[in-house]
Amino acid sequence: MPPQPLTVLLAAPRGFCAGVERAVDIVRLALKAYGPPVYVRHAIVHNVHVVAELERKGAIFVEDEAEVPEGGLLVFSAHGVAPVVRRNAQTLNLRTLDATCPLVTKVHLEAVDYSDKGLSIILVGHAGHQEVIGTTGHAPESIHLVETPEDVEALDLPDPSKVAYITQTTLSVDEANTVIDVIRRRYPQARGPRGEDICYATQNRQDATKVLARRTDLVLVVGSSHSSNSRRMVEVAVDNGAPAAYLIDDASMLRDEWFDNVHTVGLTSGASAPERLVTEVIAALRARPGGADVEVLDVVEEQMHFALPAGLRNLPVANLG
Repeated sequence: MPPQPLTVLLAAPRGFCAGVERAVDIVRLALKAYGPPVYVRHAIVHNVHVVAELERKGAIFVEDEAEVPEGGLLVFSAHGVAPVVRRNAQTLNLRTLDATCPLVTKVHLEAVDYSDKGLSIILVGHAGHQEVIGTTGHAPESIHLVETPEDVEALDLPDPSKVAYITQTTLSVDEANTVIDVIRRRYPQARGPRGEDICYATQNRQDATKVLARRTDLVLVVGSSHSSNSRRMVEVAVDNGAPAAYLIDDASMLRDEWFDNVHTVGLTSGASAPERLVTEVIAALRARPGGADVEVLDVVEEQMHFALPAGLRNLPVANLG
C-alpha cells in the first residue's frame, strides 16, 4: 500500500510574540532610519535565523557596550539590561534604543519596588540567562536566585515576614508554580506580583503544546536551542504525554527515523522563531512519501501589540510594510 499522508496539527498561537516582533522591528527600523552599523547588545532575540538576517542588513551584535565605538547607536535586546549597562552607555556617549520587552520591564519595576520596601526578593529563573542577569541588576543586594524547590528549601532569609517573589518571564508555567508553591509554604507572608510574571505568549504557547501532546504521536517545536521558552515547550510536550518531542532550528534538522509509526505530528514554534521557518518545515513534511495534510489547531486568540519607542515611532520609515 502507498504510504498514508501525515496529519499535521499546526498550533495557534505560535511563533513571534508581541515583544519579539517589537524588538526585531526596532532593529530593522534603526537600520533603515540611521543606516548601518547598528549595534545590538546580545542577540536581539534568541533565534539564530533572526540574528543572521539582521547581521546581513548591517546589525553588529556585541556582548558588552564597551565594544561599541563612541557615538555609536546601541539597541538593548528584548531580554532587558541592568541599570549599570545604561549608565555605561551614557558614559561612553552612545545613542541608545531600548527593545526590552514591556513584560520584562514590568518585572524590573517589581524588583525595584520590593527592594525599596526592604524586602528579600526570591527570583525564580535560570542562572546565566540574559533576562535574569538584567533583572538581578535592578536590585542586586536584595535578589536571591532559585531554580528548583530544593533551592528554596536551602534559603536562609533574614526576615521571613519581609519576602517577595518574581519570576523570569519565559519559564514553564508548571515548573514555576512548583517552585512558587514551596516559596509560599516556607514564607506564607511572601508578596507576589499583582499579575503573573510569566508572559502571556509563553503561557499560551505552552497551553497549545499541551493540547498537541495529547493528540499527536510526535511534537516538533521550531526554535533555537538557546531559546528558553522554546526548550520549555519541548519539556511541556513530554510532560504532557507526547511519545516524542524535538526542538529544531529549521527543516534541515528533521530526521527520517523520527517518523517511524507516526501518523499525527504536532507542529509549533517558540516566541522568537519566525513563521517562515514553520512554513519550511511544513513544506518538508509535505515532500515526504505520502505527503502531509495540515490542520490548524486554534487554542487561544492573541491580539497583543506593543508600541515602538518614541524615538522611532514618528520616523518616515516607521511603516515596514
